[in-house]
Amino acid sequence: MPNSNRPLSPFMIGPHYKPQLTSMLSILHRITGAALAVGLVLLTWFLFAVRSGEGAFLVFCDFRKSFIGQAMLFGWLFSFVYHFLNGIRHLKWDMGYGFKLKSVYRTGYIVVIGSVIITVMIWTGIGVK
Repeated sequence: MPNSNRPLSPFMIGPHYKPQLTSMLSILHRITGAALAVGLVLLTWFLFAVRSGEGAFLVFCDFRKSFIGQAMLFGWLFSFVYHFLNGIRHLKWDMGYGFKLKSVYRTGYIVVIGSVIITVMIWTGIGVK
């Protein structure tokens, strides 16, 4: 068998393989799913803090107000919005729609852009009276 310069795996990102939107969105969907699971740990901490009394709740509030707490909350919000919108996209596929390459890319961009816009709108309170 002759030795070729082809990569052995499409997962070898670098000069041999150019990442595609579809693969990156799939990876992002998995990452946001894991982030949602981590966010549930914070939600559990919040619920226990509420139940445990003022001292525990103030410790949680201090963490939430810190830079790391804000970054985690923002990331969790983005993960939720992205996972939700991409889930709608997958449901559409489950019904047999949107398999043409142009549609796959269009809906992929819509999910990403929509996730960013909706996350920023929720975070900043745009549209809330």
